[in-house]
This record gives sequence, C-alpha cells and structure tokens, in this order.
Amino acid sequence: MIAKITGGKDTANLIHYLYDTKKKGHTDPHLVASWDGFAPDPGRTPDFDATKRALVADLDLHVKQAARLGRAPEKHVWHCSIRATKTDRHLSDEEWGDIGRRIVAATGIAPDGDPDGCRWVAVRHAPDHIHIAASTVRADLRTARHWNDYLTADRELAAVEKEYGLFQVIRGDRTAAKRPTRAEQEKAKRAGQARTAREHLRTTVRTAVAAATSTEEFVHLLEHTDDILVDIKHFPSGDVRGYTVALDGDVNAQQELIWYSGSELSPDLSLPKIRKRLEATEPQHSPRRVNPWHQATAAAERIPHHLDGNDDAAAQAHLAAFGEALDALPMRAPREIRPQLWQAAEAFERATRSRVQAEHQHARALRSAVRAMVREPAPKDGALLAMFLDAAILAVIAAARWHQLRHHDQQVAAAQQTLIHLQAAYEQTATAPLTALAQQIVERHILLIRQAMPAHAEQVVEDPAFDALTAALATAEKAGHDPKQLLQQATDERALNDARSPARVLTWRIERLSTRPVPSDRARVARMRSAARRQGTSVSPAAVAASQPQPPQARRR
Repeated sequence: MIAKITGGKDTANLIHYLYDTKKKGHTDPHLVASWDGFAPDPGRTPDFDATKRALVADLDLHVKQAARLGRAPEKHVWHCSIRATKTDRHLSDEEWGDIGRRIVAATGIAPDGDPDGCRWVAVRHAPDHIHIAASTVRADLRTARHWNDYLTADRELAAVEKEYGLFQVIRGDRTAAKRPTRAEQEKAKRAGQARTAREHLRTTVRTAVAAATSTEEFVHLLEHTDDILVDIKHFPSGDVRGYTVALDGDVNAQQELIWYSGSELSPDLSLPKIRKRLEATEPQHSPRRVNPWHQATAAAERIPHHLDGNDDAAAQAHLAAFGEALDALPMRAPREIRPQLWQAAEAFERATRSRVQAEHQHARALRSAVRAMVREPAPKDGALLAMFLDAAILAVIAAARWHQLRHHDQQVAAAQQTLIHLQAAYEQTATAPLTALAQQIVERHILLIRQAMPAHAEQVVEDPAFDALTAALATAEKAGHDPKQLLQQATDERALNDARSPARVLTWRIERLSTRPVPSDRARVARMRSAARRQGTSVSPAAVAASQPQPPQARRR
C-alpha cells in the first residue's frame, strides 16, 4: 500500500473532489470511517448538497474556533490517500475503515485514546483506495503534531500489509538519490534522450569518483569530460568548497543553464563525502609488478567474508567501494557488454547506501585496486574481465543477503537487478576464454600422451572416449598426482595393442591409480633413480626438481 500526504487551505474543495462522481474512477463515494463514527455522509443521503455543507462545517469547527483566537494555521487541511496495489484483493468498507483509523492514530492526527484529536473522515470512492480528509486543529485548539507523517504512515501500512496478507511494497530508508521529476522526464523524452540530465550527470560524476585518487584529480576529470560544465566553489582561502555541474545545452525557459550540486545528484556525491572516500585510497608502493585485475578480483572475492562479519561500518565501506568498481568497469570493457555493465552499475548504486555510516578506511585495498585497474590498458582477451565478473556476481549475492538481514528492501531489489545485468555480461564474456582455457588443457594432455605412449598417441587422441580420459587426468592432477607418471604407469600395466578403445582403457586405469595416495617426494625420486639404474643412466638435480608436482595454476603461469 502507498500513502500520499498533502496539505491544503480549503476543506470544501477537498470534500467536493472526493464526492465528485464526474471524475474518472469516482464511483459510489461514501464514508467508511470518521472521528466519532457519526459524521454526516453526503454519499448516503438524498440531500447531497446540504449534507456536504454540514460535513465541511463539522470538519472546520475547531479551525473556526481557533481562528477567532488568532491561532488557526493557514494550511489546516490534511489529506492522505491510501491505495492498494493492483494485485491486492478488494478490501471491505470495514477493513478500509480500520486502516483509516490506524493511519490517523499513527500520524498524530487523532492518536488512540486522545479525546482532543483532530476531526477526520475516510472517504471511499473507488474499490482500491480511500482518502482521509482531516483538520489539523485539535479540540483543545492546538495544532496537531504530525511531523514525519509520511514515514509514520508508511510504517503503519507495512504492518497492515502483513496483517491483511496484502502485497508488501518495497520501502526505502530515505537514502536513495532524488528521482528525476516528471518535467525532467518529459524534457528528456522531447529531446530524444534515454536519460534525464540529472541521471546523465550522476553517472558521469560517479565514474569520475571511481577513477580519481584525489579531490584535485576528481575535479580535473570532470573539467575534461565532454558535454559537462563544471563550476568549482572556493573558500576565501582558495580551497575547494564544493562544485556544481551542468549538461551542456540543458537550459530552462529563460535559456539559463540548469546547475546541480553533487548532493542534488545523490546524497553521497557532495564534495565532503567524495573527499572522505578518496582519502581512504591506499597508495600503490608494491616493489613487484602485480596485475591490478588480479588485485581487484581478489579484493572482490573477499567482500562476502567482510559482509559476513559483525562490523556493519566496514561492510558498508566495502559496498561503497564495490559500487565504485562497477562504475569504473565499463571504461575497460568491450563495447558490446558496456550497456549491461552500465545498467549493473546504475542498479547497484542504490545498494551502496543505507543508514549505516561507512568507515571507508576498511576498503582501502579494494578502492586502490580499482584505481590501478582503470589505469591499465583494456585486457586483450576476456579472461581477466570474466574472472572479475565471476567474483563480482558472488559479491552482489552477498550484498543482497546483507541488506535482506537488515530489512533494506530497496537495496535488496537493487542488488537483485544488478545480478541480472552482471550475469548477462558474464555469459557474453566468459564463453571465449573458457573455451580457450579448455583447449589449452586438452593440448597439454595431448602432449603428455604423446610423450608417455608415442606408439598409441594418435589412436588415443582419435578415440571417442578421449574427453573422458582428459577429465580423469585433470581430476587426478587436482588431487596432486603427476599426470605424465600416471599415463606411464597405466601404459606399463598392459599393452594397448588389443584394446578396442585405448582411451577408455586408460581412463579406468587412471581412475584406479589416482585413488592411491599421492607419492611423497622421496618416493618419487627413488622411483626415478630406480628406473635410471635399470636403463644405465643417472638422475640430474634438474630432473628431480622438474619431477615435483605443481598445482595447475602454477603451470598455467
């Protein structure tokens, strides 16, 4: 359920609107509840006009009394519409009446048990919603305390949804960026733009933050961005105080540029908040060359661990830094997947903010890795990008779980939407490098087979069961066995001349041999020396070192 609350000066106009059957969708208007249960109902009497005037007079009674004392507020009309979603069942008048009573009580218009509460009525003129019309002057002629009435009404409606079994609306925590206005949306549509100026500027500023390592560099990046105008505000001392941005050509009716401050674009894009994040970027002083894509991937892989901890401030910092990684990613991605990555970054932007105060120093390593990644040339193949996207998908899943445990409904929905775009980008990116990686493994196994059994190598490679053999070799290698030695042992056990499917025979032998314990280094060296003695040769130290099994990752490097 959604509540919309407004204020006004004229009770008569509001009541006329609520009972106007000429309006589209206004059918059978009638009261479902009132302050005392006995308010006159124009919709249920033959003398409509007289009853309507009586209802207005009753609602304004205390307003007129306060006016004679000079205490009546100018805006004394409180108007709240409550609408059910399209999928909800039709509620009865009694249920809508109960909802109306709960809302005026929760908002402070007419608290439970307060005989001096404001006068109000709930009018139903359509099956799916009601309107509450109330005076804000109490019976004791004081003005009602209904501050934050939208939030209190929203909390009460959340409870109503659960109790009545209605659709539970995704609610925010007032940390979301301001949405474009209807006028901004219509203006963008007329100009043939997919996004409003506000949204375009927000994305541009977020990308600059993701790439910058200092406030000075952030300003420099903005000033050198096409179609963006920047106005830097300074203190009398000359230090940067703030900034505003405008989209070139975006003007108002007076042909003046429309400027936006950072905080108007998003709560986390004010200069003080940007500066705080940039100060928490770890400088790069590594004595050895480290691939920044590997660094960024490793940092992203640690995010689920950070989110599983008990430090919410650190977790929030990692979410913000990961959002910067997604903002920066399209700059180093192939053109064909940039739309998906832009959409992922825009969706996750909502999941980077909550009421939890971030301690950005906890995410120094991730933020630093992202900056280093941006400064690298785009990878020539998709392996590095696919590797990062794989880690990013797991990070987003962990983010959704973290927000869900804290009842951050909008952030959960944003993370789930992000996941859709990242998975699509991963599917487009990973196919080629995974195919190439699989081919490399196959080629290495073919080489091993030719070395171990040159007489049967071509027959084995051509065998339909060859894929099963390579799978068995990969599994054995992962367990610590030397695949070349396993092949030699399997070949030595029995000749393959009579085998109809040599690859299948070898597969079962490898499966059996790989179940044995992995030979120790001493046993492996002893076996080499024994074989060398039989052949009348010796074993060199280099051959001993080469015989030591290495993990697959080391061999690939």
